Amino acid sequence: MAQQRRRNTGTARRGPGKNPHQAARATPKNSSQASDPVVNEPRVGPRGIGSGLATEWPEDFRAGFTSFVGRPNAGKSTLTNALVGQKIAITSAKPQTTRHTIRGIVHREDAQLVLVDTPGLHRPRTLLGQRLNDLVAETLSEVDAIGFCIPANEKIGPGDRFIATQLGQLQRKPMVAIVTKADLVDRSTLARQLVAVSELGVETLGEEGWAAVVPVSATGDFQVDAVADVLAQAMPLSPPLYPDGELTDEPEAVLIAELIREAALEGVRDELPHSLAVVVEEIIPRENRPADSPMLDIHVNLFVERPSQKAIIIGRAGSRLREVGTRARQGIEALMGTRVYLDLHVKIAKEWQRDPKQLGRLGF
Repeated sequence: MAQQRRRNTGTARRGPGKNPHQAARATPKNSSQASDPVVNEPRVGPRGIGSGLATEWPEDFRAGFTSFVGRPNAGKSTLTNALVGQKIAITSAKPQTTRHTIRGIVHREDAQLVLVDTPGLHRPRTLLGQRLNDLVAETLSEVDAIGFCIPANEKIGPGDRFIATQLGQLQRKPMVAIVTKADLVDRSTLARQLVAVSELGVETLGEEGWAAVVPVSATGDFQVDAVADVLAQAMPLSPPLYPDGELTDEPEAVLIAELIREAALEGVRDELPHSLAVVVEEIIPRENRPADSPMLDIHVNLFVERPSQKAIIIGRAGSRLREVGTRARQGIEALMGTRVYLDLHVKIAKEWQRDPKQLGRLGF
């Protein structure tokens, strides 16, 4: 999680307010033909939602919020990126890569899906872990539909059953089981997993089970459109919630911090991902630059809990920190559309995952 503390040049993409699911929906006016466009006044909601929105939409248009849930490293962020068509959520083989809800927007002719990628549900061992679980629970209670991601290449375990049981306790809403990483198994293994997932739905949700069970490979572009089709049908009738072409409403500072954290997580030991937090302190346009060659100076602090972790991030004579900057810079320049200079500093915040004050200071 990142916060810009002084000069904010990275404005938040439009969204439905602090609570991502409180966008006001307008009920389409009745029409003699379902395919006729509906003309209405632009809606105005929290943080200005409605500005730039289409004023015409088919009467049968659907729009709403879907949350992907699953245990850590179940493929939620990879699927979010594949559906949106652009990288908005970082991915890593390390557990607990996602630490806050990330909203991606899928635009279709018949629907608009707002995908809320959540941290993986797990048994918390720190205050940070508990807060992440609370964030997931709050999100699930407010979205229109839920996609439960279960990897095809791993047997259903206690973590999956725990999540499915939690879903069964929610107010009834469409729940789709998504069997991810289908490209990693053969057809017979995939078929057995689909049956096992279906049985899990009946066991935890009742005889109706899941609204659908869909195998998908986000990296292999297998069944990605099928997932979108199923989720679109689960959305309520509603006009679009976001302007056409908008892919996320995450503040640029958050996206920048996530890209840096992703680069820093590559090739590190398992304990470090939990101890690393990234905060964007400033984004400042470089002065006296040619008009056709602007540059941004981005000042960033990377926080770890112990001196040994600081040494890992920095590397011998700063070699690893330079690699982190090089890897992250490519994605950040693509995001910002301009050259950037990254000023990275590594600091120690002892036991920050268990300290309420430090968690608040780091944006959790």
